[in-house]
Amino acid sequence: MQILGTVAVVVCAAWMAIAQPSCRRNRPSTATVDPVKLREHVEILSQRFHPRDWQHRDHLDRCADYIAQQFGQAGAAVEFQPFTAGGHPYRNVIGRFPAGQGPCVVVGAHYDACGEMPGADDNASGIAALIELAHLLGRQAPTSAVELVAYVLEEPPFFRTEYMGSALHAKSLAGDQARVRGVIVLEMVGCFKDERGSQSFPMLLLRLMYPSRANFIAVASRWDQGDWIKKVKAGMQGATDLPVYSIRAPAVLPGIDFSDHLNYWPYGFKALMVTDTAFYRNKAYHSPADTPDKLDYHRMAKVVVAVFGAIGSL
Repeated sequence: MQILGTVAVVVCAAWMAIAQPSCRRNRPSTATVDPVKLREHVEILSQRFHPRDWQHRDHLDRCADYIAQQFGQAGAAVEFQPFTAGGHPYRNVIGRFPAGQGPCVVVGAHYDACGEMPGADDNASGIAALIELAHLLGRQAPTSAVELVAYVLEEPPFFRTEYMGSALHAKSLAGDQARVRGVIVLEMVGCFKDERGSQSFPMLLLRLMYPSRANFIAVASRWDQGDWIKKVKAGMQGATDLPVYSIRAPAVLPGIDFSDHLNYWPYGFKALMVTDTAFYRNKAYHSPADTPDKLDYHRMAKVVVAVFGAIGSL
């Protein structure tokens, strides 16, 4: 019995440190996002602009122009951030909503896909959410500055290199000595399932801490980002009825640093990702089966509203 008690105490302590459970909740949001619009964006990126990997620069340019057009229609001040990788030109797209004198919140998502895959969830879903977030910000002006960034070259062969669009963006913020409250990266936010066992994990301990049903959105980052995780999670919780869970873990845990947020850490910026947990629930990850018909646009809409709620609470 003493051994069982000790094990229970250890598991509870680990849960408190990793999952950071909290009763803090935002007020229910009155903001709304049209699921039909989200699907339209996903279909345009994953079908009309397909394939959109690093070798199909014409399609990437069309993606960038489409995102810029949407940001502009939402009321953002739009600019491109051009750079060269492998001797070829690429562009990030930036949409700014200036407000107040305080630090800005950066929200980003990558618009390229892995190879010639459709990339509906990875990451047309993140870009669709970013676009509709822009329209929310245009309708309800934020109290602090928000910078939306659509990154290019997140996927291989540029992942973890200096040529990732987010690496360039992070470096430019540091070079400008920008005041940044924190960074939120939207990485796959469209896959949800209600079946028991639909959510998997990289280690047994995590199965004791989180639901077995893939019906939640996750806020994830490295161990030292705990305070930023708690703030964003508290702002998302309660804004909608979508369950929000968080995880802070060492970067050695597979998946914790598998997106653009990793490029902000070296400069001292707080950064995390909001994700449906990618390959831990979406079996179509990096495959031809990652198509628009597989996504849950109603729950995607709730993700956008929840992130909007978090921005307003920071």
